[in-house]
Amino acid sequence: MPNAREVQLRIRSVKNIAQVTRALQAVSASKVRKSMQAMMNTRPYANKAWQVLTHIANQPGRDTLHPLLTQRKEIKNVLVVLITGDRGLAGAYNTNIVRYVMQKFLNYPVPVQYVVVGRKGRDMMYRRRQNVIAEFSNLPPAPDFADVSAIGRVAVEQFLTGQVDEVYLVYTNFISMGRQVATAKKLLPLEIGERQDRVAKFEPSGRELSATYIYEPGQNEILDEIVPRFTALQVYQAILESLASEHAARMVAMKNATDSATDLAGDLQLQYNNARQQSITSEMLDIAGGAEALSNA
Repeated sequence: MPNAREVQLRIRSVKNIAQVTRALQAVSASKVRKSMQAMMNTRPYANKAWQVLTHIANQPGRDTLHPLLTQRKEIKNVLVVLITGDRGLAGAYNTNIVRYVMQKFLNYPVPVQYVVVGRKGRDMMYRRRQNVIAEFSNLPPAPDFADVSAIGRVAVEQFLTGQVDEVYLVYTNFISMGRQVATAKKLLPLEIGERQDRVAKFEPSGRELSATYIYEPGQNEILDEIVPRFTALQVYQAILESLASEHAARMVAMKNATDSATDLAGDLQLQYNNARQQSITSEMLDIAGGAEALSNA
């Protein structure tokens, strides 16, 4: 059994850890609110872009309207854009999304390439010897559209040049502070029929886009501008969702760590009290034994 001094040093160490985890919990709580606000700020623009894109792509001959809308007859290669975090201490956040993508694409019938966002996901995919063709790490704490547009451009270029025939987006969807769900969406070619999978909650309920619009300067010019931008916007929205999920997961993990450290400190305090009591009892027995020996001398 450790002595009182060893237990006291351990109590001090556990309390220091609790202070750190409590501070990280407070920081994550602040960041998750900012991330949620940024996530909500993108919705009005994404809603309008979605309405225009949906209306144009529902016109006859959608496969000839724009290359990003064209379905490939044969799927030979697939690209997966995987979004993870740059930092740890977020519980199972990074592990869950990597495990999800491996379960979905490890035994895929065609070769799979990866574009990884986040240092943690990059390292885990390299350790699993996956084909990572590009990686983006150390993004700003609050990225804007310009910071992540290069990720969408990589996906678009890979698809347009014919190097891949499908592009999937895998990220963590923010449901609530206590629930984040790993999600996979088909990014390219754009599937206009699946509205709920393209921009979650962006389409106003009960409204149908049936009116005939006149576009200036023209439909082709609109498509050339809006389709690539909307593709990049989906990546940006997924990154914002993942950031909010990461901060929420870290806040919960740090709260659990703080609670565990507090409980452990309490248990160690009891152990310290027992050790001190045994030490005092032993000293008293020694004094009593010495006094008795002197009286009998």
